[in-house]
Amino acid sequence: MVEELQQLPIEKRMVEVVERKGLGHPDYICDAAMNQVSVELSKEYIKRFGRVLHHNTDKSLLAAGRVSLAFGGGKVEEPMLLVLGDRATYEFEGVEIPVKDIAENAARKWFRENLRFVEPDKHVRFQNQLRKGSAELTDIFSRKKGMLGANDTSAAVGYAPMSKLENLVRDTEMFLNSKDFKKQHPESGEDVKVMGLRINDEFHFTVAMAFVDRFISSESDYFRKKSEIIEELRGFMRGQVGKKFRVDLNTLDVRGRGLNGIYLTVLGTSAEDGDCGQVGRGNRVNGIIPLNRPISNEAAAGKNPVSHVGKIYNLLTHRMADQIYNELHGIEEVYVWLLSQIGKPVDQPKVIAVQLITKKNSSDPKALSMQIEEVVEKELDDMDSFCKSLVEGKIAVC
Repeated sequence: MVEELQQLPIEKRMVEVVERKGLGHPDYICDAAMNQVSVELSKEYIKRFGRVLHHNTDKSLLAAGRVSLAFGGGKVEEPMLLVLGDRATYEFEGVEIPVKDIAENAARKWFRENLRFVEPDKHVRFQNQLRKGSAELTDIFSRKKGMLGANDTSAAVGYAPMSKLENLVRDTEMFLNSKDFKKQHPESGEDVKVMGLRINDEFHFTVAMAFVDRFISSESDYFRKKSEIIEELRGFMRGQVGKKFRVDLNTLDVRGRGLNGIYLTVLGTSAEDGDCGQVGRGNRVNGIIPLNRPISNEAAAGKNPVSHVGKIYNLLTHRMADQIYNELHGIEEVYVWLLSQIGKPVDQPKVIAVQLITKKNSSDPKALSMQIEEVVEKELDDMDSFCKSLVEGKIAVC
């Protein structure tokens, strides 16, 4: 179904708010690490049995540890705890699968590759709560070859294009966590959160970024390095939005209070001491939290890549929206909705709804609807290769 929306595009509205939780944020860690667990389990299932088996690793809690901060370098008093939860297939056709080892090794690998100062064998404890799946959901994977039935009744929505603020919020965090920036500013931790606000044509950014205490010799050294980073941020943003912007960094800081008045961490993430994380509380699948947009309530990270529509449709709706926007003329914004019905083939949604905001003097609505249908059908026909990319972890989910 195709319908035209009678509303202002996001760029023409007075107020827009966008957030991104970055690489070292506890919620991002849970999403990314648990999705890596799903990828490694999927690869092992394919290696042993030629197909992905029932699993969902989208329930996780990262419980904060405890540290002692100090100028020049503190120490970890108690490690973080990562609870790996939900369901997995431990035995198939008489063959046992070492799910616990695969899951924990995948999470350890993610920590080692993404957080410079976290040594997973030393700084993280793992608690395996992955249990066997229910008989009926597990049986979905044995009923027939070809496209599997959906293992949930669920809806998802994606949109295009991303707004200027959405892109800038995402790009700012990626800039701060880039290899070049970390090389130039090793004191900057991976725990970065960017909150963007646009009021008409003015942009306001509030950035929180952990500073690693081993690189900070004193309170004055902290504020000096903070000023340098703010200037770099301003230079980065000036090239994107011109003069009408403001950026603030670590606004809880207060001079004269020593360690109590500045944002320091031992390992570069607040998960070491100050904050916990959960799957699904971080970014949507396009890398941001867009408060002005309709968004899916499902956590895509860690879900099964061949049967769980909470993952497949979350990502596919954005892909469809991008294709429609980029291939067709006369569209300002497009929203794509997919609804599944449990047990029905994943490539046969209960409903496909496309909502458009069109430009003045745009194409004939009937012709546009036919073009949209062609794009949607093409994407559904390509579902196998799309799911294969999800299995291999080639499509980002946070």
